[in-house]
Amino acid sequence: MDDFLRQSAATARFTHGSPRAFAFGDQGRLLWFLRSTGPTDAFESLWVLDTATGAETLLADPRVLSPEPGELPVAERRLRERTRLVAAGIGSYALSGDGRRAAFPLYGRLYEVACDGASAPVPVPAAGPALDPRPNSDGSRIAYVADDALYTAPGGRVSPDDGARWGLAEFAAAEELDRPRGHWWSPDGITLLAARVDESALQRRHFADPARPELPAEDFAYPEAGGPNADVQLWVLHPGGQRVRLDWDADAHPYVSDAGWESEDEILLTVQDRLQQNVLLLTADPATGRTRELSRTTHPLWVDPLPGTPARLPDGGVLTACDTPDGAARALAVDGKPLTGDGIQVRAVAGIHQDRLLVEAALRDPSEQQVLLLDPATGEAAPLADGPGVHVVSASAAGCLVLTSADADGVRRTVHTADGRTFSPADLSAPLPYRVVPVLERVTELGIPTALVLPRGHVPGRRLPVLMDSYGGPGAQDVCAEPRRWQHRQWWADQGFAVVTVDNRGTAHVSPAHTRAMYRGFSEVTLDDQVAALRAVGARHPDLDLGRVGIRGWSYGGYLSAMAVLRRPDVFHAAAAGAAPTDFRHYDTAYTERYLGLPQEHPEVYERDSLIPDAPRLTRPLLLITGLADDNVHPSHTLRLSQALTDAGRPHQLLALPGVTHMTPGGTREKLMALELEFFRRELAL
Repeated sequence: MDDFLRQSAATARFTHGSPRAFAFGDQGRLLWFLRSTGPTDAFESLWVLDTATGAETLLADPRVLSPEPGELPVAERRLRERTRLVAAGIGSYALSGDGRRAAFPLYGRLYEVACDGASAPVPVPAAGPALDPRPNSDGSRIAYVADDALYTAPGGRVSPDDGARWGLAEFAAAEELDRPRGHWWSPDGITLLAARVDESALQRRHFADPARPELPAEDFAYPEAGGPNADVQLWVLHPGGQRVRLDWDADAHPYVSDAGWESEDEILLTVQDRLQQNVLLLTADPATGRTRELSRTTHPLWVDPLPGTPARLPDGGVLTACDTPDGAARALAVDGKPLTGDGIQVRAVAGIHQDRLLVEAALRDPSEQQVLLLDPATGEAAPLADGPGVHVVSASAAGCLVLTSADADGVRRTVHTADGRTFSPADLSAPLPYRVVPVLERVTELGIPTALVLPRGHVPGRRLPVLMDSYGGPGAQDVCAEPRRWQHRQWWADQGFAVVTVDNRGTAHVSPAHTRAMYRGFSEVTLDDQVAALRAVGARHPDLDLGRVGIRGWSYGGYLSAMAVLRRPDVFHAAAAGAAPTDFRHYDTAYTERYLGLPQEHPEVYERDSLIPDAPRLTRPLLLITGLADDNVHPSHTLRLSQALTDAGRPHQLLALPGVTHMTPGGTREKLMALELEFFRRELAL
């Protein structure tokens, strides 16, 4: 590997040393966060910052608590995959209700620590490898999961031994519905709300490490498209053993996408039907389990998730997501009355600040994002962070904020206190090697967002082979003014490529109409838009040699890459396809069915989007890559395509990586980039 790739691998893509996972405590007096000691330190420690003085205190160092790193429990390893958490050391923590104490797991052991830093973290006896510990309101008890059962310390087991998993989110909720947790303390710290997950009807997916044949295979329950989902129930676990099940029509609305306590006497939960065309906000009585509908959001295709909605506002109004009538903007409504219009492309509601809604939205180009304060009564918007780039609310509470702002010059985090002061927590990460200003353009009659990165020092008139580097799938955005995502693309450009990135229809944050163009079919819209955008960019920039076009991608981007050379060899001349879901009949329920429907009802859609029947058509070089420990896009997807290519007598290359997961941590991505570079140099005659 060259110097850039070595640095990228050593710094976890320039993230080691950055503060993250912010949470305010003690009514805004404290700001908790995780951070390692520098740009090459992978082990994150727990810190607290006093917002009155700006002083930082180290509370828990994983190398002090465990000088020899241990193995992650299997359940925690899989939860980290669902939440895309790659940090070593203390990967997560949870605060007590008063924000003065924290609990965290470390290699299966459970610890608690107070905010004052005067005493070391205290080990908490646990019944087994502890996962997802959560303190109650005053920190006197900690709920945690061990061996699929829910416990409290002190107190012992609180879930019944009935063969189900208690206190954890099922695969679909954690991977696709943005609900990674499965238990919640009541505000008084006495009662627990817990998810009960029965996965007995699901098929089992298996993994065996061929590099270690002496080890038994692992397996886990997987909800395959068209097949059964986990049976998810919510139970209130009262002191003394009394249990009350929350009662809603779970047959009609099986997905629980959010839950939590509003008071000791009320629980709010959000449920969805299987195709996610109906989203209900329910209020529940924890004493009886009875529920009542507060709002219903519907869409004939699917209700696109908007973080922070649905929600009940302090005055009792219900905040929901909606689209403007022309489908041009994602909007908000209160009690069904539109609050925003075409001028604000709402992306998330981050909470309440100064009696107004704290909103992340795009006011200008979709590549940027601003933070606004929105009056819930009038819809009047006031910018809080609206400079060029991407602005994000990283934490908010008690009148305090952490805003993260990113542009071509880097990433900055600013703490705003309730009394008007600002300061920044120390960022110990490595500076970004490149200052990248991609050429951002909207092309074709559809206004498809594109980005072009050229080699530094490129001389106009020199023809360049093209490397397409896009994700292209639902829920993601590539063309974005966030500097970290352009570092690798600049490296690729400096190897002699014109790097083109395209947000085809179906991707996020352009407009509802743009996003929903992928309904009942991935392949046609994705590939047609990529081809049209490539040609449009090539027409505007004559240095692009469209006679030498490579394409690379991972996950859905791997699907796009393989599909490109299989179906459009006239446009794409070589492809590297990593972790590609080659047949969506074998991908998960919640993601796949949201867009494609049920395979039993729409078999032609799934057949059209499968790459397996295309195998005999391969005429271009294709490099297939899969991690053999990938529990998101199982390696069988890549291996099935490889088998079909072999059966059809079509030459191709296959990299099967033992022990590698979907996230390619530990420098794996950079090693693959070096191998891909050799592939493209050879096949595109650089």
